[in-house]
Amino acid sequence: MSELTAAINQIRQARRYTEDLLQNIPDEHWFSSPPGGVTHVAWQVGHLAVCEYALALKRVRGVRPDDEQLVSAEDFRLYGKGSEPVFDASAYPPVAEIRELFQRVHQRTLDELAGLDDATAAEPTSDPPHPMFNTKQGALVWCAQHEFLHAGQIGLLRRQLGLESLR
Repeated sequence: MSELTAAINQIRQARRYTEDLLQNIPDEHWFSSPPGGVTHVAWQVGHLAVCEYALALKRVRGVRPDDEQLVSAEDFRLYGKGSEPVFDASAYPPVAEIRELFQRVHQRTLDELAGLDDATAAEPTSDPPHPMFNTKQGALVWCAQHEFLHAGQIGLLRRQLGLESLR
């Protein structure tokens, strides 16, 4: 298995794990945080969507004119780097729309990565340097690691909200 294939498989594995964590979180808990909490599930999921776009698409193939239909400027405002969770559900789209963004970006990522080759993956990324990687393949590896990091936060939120942990 090539390193590129392994990176794409890690992205798939991270998403399966995150989806398992999200599976039985009721919509009414998506904007909840325990006392003193700093995040909520809705922000985590939206953040994962915009970051998957930025890491696995934008940094690999650059920005395309139709990307605004995939991930909007408003999505980046709500969930992008430097954004902070707001503990008012009315500040966000409904849970169904956040889930749809999460799925839409992931499916586009998998569709586009299917055509990526090892030589292209070894190239430097198209954006300014990142402290975690310097190649397109490195961006893909970080994409999976980043999702696992936030899946851990979702797992912690599940427990603090009184939901069972995954076994």
